Amino acid sequence: MFLALKELQRAKVRFGLLIAAVALLVFLILFQQSLQNGLLTSFVGAIRNQSAEVLVYRTDGRRILQGSVISPDLEAMVRSSGAAAEVARIGQGTFTVTPGEGGDGVPIETSILGYEDPGLGAPTTLVEGRLPEGPGEAVASDADAELGFGVGDTVTVLPGGLDITVVGLARDVQLNVTPTLFVTYDTYVQSVRSRNPDAGEPLPNVLALRAPPDVPADRLVDQVNGLSDELDTLTRADAADKAPGVAQVRQSFQVIFLLYGFVVPLVTGLFFLIITFQKASALTLLRAIGAPARTLLTSLLVQVVVVLGGGLLLGIGLYAALVRGRIGGIPLRFETTAVLVWTALLVAGGLLSSLFSARRVMALDPYAATTGAGVGS
Repeated sequence: MFLALKELQRAKVRFGLLIAAVALLVFLILFQQSLQNGLLTSFVGAIRNQSAEVLVYRTDGRRILQGSVISPDLEAMVRSSGAAAEVARIGQGTFTVTPGEGGDGVPIETSILGYEDPGLGAPTTLVEGRLPEGPGEAVASDADAELGFGVGDTVTVLPGGLDITVVGLARDVQLNVTPTLFVTYDTYVQSVRSRNPDAGEPLPNVLALRAPPDVPADRLVDQVNGLSDELDTLTRADAADKAPGVAQVRQSFQVIFLLYGFVVPLVTGLFFLIITFQKASALTLLRAIGAPARTLLTSLLVQVVVVLGGGLLLGIGLYAALVRGRIGGIPLRFETTAVLVWTALLVAGGLLSSLFSARRVMALDPYAATTGAGVGS
C-alpha cells in the first residue's frame, strides 16, 4: 500500500491524466444511457405507461398508434368473440394547440390520447393532481409542465378553440417526442371536431383489452390475433418495444455502449502494462533486495483501484451535475441502475485488463538485477 501511494504521489500528472480520461469515458457512457432512455420514453412512454394490458392495432397501421384505424366490423368482431373481459376504445391524434400561461403562447404540436375507461388506457404514473373526470380535462406529461402544460394551465386546441384544462401530471408519458395529453374519449372526439367540424365521428385507433381472470395476456393476444389477419394484437410491453424505430435506436446505442465499454478496460490495461515495462529494472531490483512478488502485485492492484475509483467518482459526479433538464424536448434524468451496472462492469473489466501487467510482475526474476535485464528477458 505504501509503495503504491508513494508512486501515485511521485507521478501525480501521469495518473491524474489517466483518471481524467476514465472519468470522461464514464460520463459519456452514462450520458448516452440517459439519452437513450429519454429518447425511447419520449417516443413510446405513453404506450408503456398506460393501464391497458393488451392493445389491438389494425395490421396496416404498422403498430403506429395514429396510423391504425379500427373499423366498426373489426371492433364488433373483437367484442362479440368474448375473448376479452373488457374492451374499450382509444383514439390518438396530433393537434396544434396553444399552451397555457406557463408557456410562451406559441402554438405547438401536441399528441392527444383519449380513452373510454380509466382502467384501459389512462396513465399509470400520476405524480401530481388527478385523472380527468369529465370533458375538457387532461393529464399532461410532467416533462412538459414548464411549457405551459402544468396543473391548472388551460390548453386551447386550434383552430376550433376548444379549451382543455390540465388537472394532473404523469411521469414518462410522452408520445412521438411531443407534449402529450391524456383525456377522456369524449374530449378526444371534441378535439377532432374542433379541428375539423366536418370530420364526423372518428373511428378508434386501437382497442384496449383486459384479459379474463386467470388468462395470461399472451394467451389473449393469440386468441384475438386468430380472429382476423387484419388485427395486430400486442401486450403493452410489446406494443412499446416493437413500435417502429425503437429496435433501431436500441441497436445503435448498444454499438456505442459496446465500444465505450471496451475502451475503458483497454486504456487502463495498456497504461499499466506500459508503466510495468518502463519500471521493469526498478521492480526487478526490489525483488532482488527481498521485496515479495505479492507486495509488488498488491501495489499494482491498489493503483488500478485508485485510478478506476477516482475516474468513476469524477465521471458519476459530472454526470449527476449535467444530466438534469431536457435536450431538444427529450427529458434526461439520473439513471441509478445504469450507474450501478456500469460501475460493476467497468471495475471488473479494468481489473481483468490489469492481469497482463500482474503477469509481468509475477514473472520478475531477482537474478536479472545482476545483469541489468528487466521484465520479460
